[in-house]
Amino acid sequence: MKRTTLGRALALPAAAALTFGLVACGSANEPSDSGGNGGGSGLSGTISGAGASSQDAAQQAWRAGFIEANPDVTVNYDPIGSGGGREQFVNGGSDFGGTDAYLDEEELAGANERCGQVVEVPTYVSPIAVIFNVEGVNELNLKPATIAKIFNQQITNWNDPAIAADNPGVQLPDKTITPVNRSDESGTTENFVEYLKATAPQDWPHEVSGDWPVAGGEAAQGTSGVVQAVSGGDGTIGYADASQARELSTAKVGVGGEFVQYSPEAAAKVLEVSERVEGRGDYSFAYDLARDTTEAGTYPIVLVSYGIACANYDDANKAELVKAYFNYMISEEGQQAAAESAGSAPISDALRQQIQPAVDAISSGS
Repeated sequence: MKRTTLGRALALPAAAALTFGLVACGSANEPSDSGGNGGGSGLSGTISGAGASSQDAAQQAWRAGFIEANPDVTVNYDPIGSGGGREQFVNGGSDFGGTDAYLDEEELAGANERCGQVVEVPTYVSPIAVIFNVEGVNELNLKPATIAKIFNQQITNWNDPAIAADNPGVQLPDKTITPVNRSDESGTTENFVEYLKATAPQDWPHEVSGDWPVAGGEAAQGTSGVVQAVSGGDGTIGYADASQARELSTAKVGVGGEFVQYSPEAAAKVLEVSERVEGRGDYSFAYDLARDTTEAGTYPIVLVSYGIACANYDDANKAELVKAYFNYMISEEGQQAAAESAGSAPISDALRQQIQPAVDAISSGS
């Protein structure tokens, strides 16, 4: 298992920061309840964050969810990308950050110097679907090695024995496979190839990167481009954020002795079976994702994005606002808002209970 080192996020435009009012999640000094919205807290002021564009739609939903109860609070989020978000946060240029990779050792040291201890919690989980368009084939099972060979162009026909072995009884056409990949540097690509590298290293010898490493397939710009290319072809297969799969068929992927269809529950389960990175402090919940898990019902092709904050702020009001906002983001209500807006997978109650003490630790020494 490897650290996902995403400097970019899903292909969403880096727009100017949007501003919304902040609604309290109960008292800012108390853990949030499952609803995450107690109302009437009397909070006021401004906090600003920056980071992963993959979180942008979710951040808009989270911020919008605070408007009614706390019109005197403003939350800004600039989707400049994960790397820029981590750099701004470590250097004190933002109050909180969003990132598709947990802080590396150098960044962690800088964040701890600023914050005393850094708070680092998963806030956004997005499944990546293997999408396909093959006339006459509506359902497809694919083991990791088969997926790797298809995208590495070692399997080039849909009636290949390896695909047939994964799909007994299915009439597979004698048709050329057209793999479709991202032409732009992409967090979706990096997470997808990290999965291939972890689960089928002999069949996927390429280094993990946000740039697609195999020449000769069909390339398309952005998630929408990949979806359009797969939709417009016959015999096509690609990978895309599951929320954008639309009416396309999606493959079940081999996990242990079964084939698993993506779902919010199956995607979120990855974090429950993954190991927390040790030696990073009590409030860092960074995970080495178990891409090669054999745990039943787990969908391992996911993007996990984190929220980062300080356990100690110089400004007591900033601390109160950041704590309240993070409480809302991880709450059941906040996670459902993100799911409806961005198609993300809500974190489980079990994970919420684990990370709640880290959010509760956000305070001020002043």
